[in-house]
Amino acid sequence: MEKILTKKSFPQWVKKLSLYKIYAPVRDNDICNLEAIDNPESIDLDCSNTVLSPKKIIFPQREIYLEFETSDENKLQVKEILPEETPSVIFGVRPCDAKALTLTDKVFSGDFKDPYYWKRRNSTTLIGLACNIPPSPNCFCLSVGGSPHSKEGLDILMTDLGDKYFVESLSEKGSTLINLAKPLFQQPKAADKKAVEKTQAEAEKKIVRQIKDIKKIPSILENMFDSPLWDKESLSCLRCGICTYLCPTCHCFDINDEVSSSSPVKGKRVRTWDNCQFPDFTMHSSGHNPRPDRSSRLRQRILHKFQYFVELYKDYQCTGCGRCISKCPVGIDIIEVLDKVSDYGS
Repeated sequence: MEKILTKKSFPQWVKKLSLYKIYAPVRDNDICNLEAIDNPESIDLDCSNTVLSPKKIIFPQREIYLEFETSDENKLQVKEILPEETPSVIFGVRPCDAKALTLTDKVFSGDFKDPYYWKRRNSTTLIGLACNIPPSPNCFCLSVGGSPHSKEGLDILMTDLGDKYFVESLSEKGSTLINLAKPLFQQPKAADKKAVEKTQAEAEKKIVRQIKDIKKIPSILENMFDSPLWDKESLSCLRCGICTYLCPTCHCFDINDEVSSSSPVKGKRVRTWDNCQFPDFTMHSSGHNPRPDRSSRLRQRILHKFQYFVELYKDYQCTGCGRCISKCPVGIDIIEVLDKVSDYGS
């Protein structure tokens, strides 16, 4: 289904989706983030990209698995806490972030399908916004199989045509949202379709950063485990974890029990995001740490995304959003690191 929606009609469409919880980009002091919104006027689709990706909604930074308490008879009572299946819509999802969720889908599927993740994932509709210009000068989506107008993982893709959006429904969930406000949508003309093609072709030309010989990198990395490159490239790392904290595909987590000191004892089992760049991420109870230094942790980050994930799922665990480059306080650049990996194999 292909439709045209004028920008003047966009707020009316959002209002028609009153049965859904709406998330969208909101700007605050030039910083854009995805927030739950009540007023369509607060949505800013001119945001280049949000600081955190839609992952924070599907896979929140903190969630309660279960609650437990002891009774007066010292019996343990346990209650599982599953997420409510709230129908939700996320507007303004960039193609790289939608692709990222398809990769995280693979992680939380397999032999064990994580019910906490999938209850949110299945009840969420993703409305994407094609990138007419790169959200960041560090975007490199073309290098990892994406594009500024990729439809992968989306239910709807919108392309900005100035005073209107070209709206493509890509799934049944997407068609449902359009049908809820059918009178607001118009049939596209031939000129609209040509404008979309031109806009998308021009957008690809604006992606200037590329990874050199990306297809060779997984096999080169197999022989680089003990390379001195990791020591050199990690010298400036502060171990802050921004690169993985902001990454739309990183999914490591920790599970802890938060227990009261009162009697009867009450507590919660909580899952929280964790970070492979933190020194204690791989610390064993024995005191041994197999990744004790910055170089081994940087190596893990690169090998996970460009070797191990490729071996398991036949895809890179990176969508080229550029957040890790743009936000690193010391300028560690994953493209430059990977280009040096490529040179290592030549």
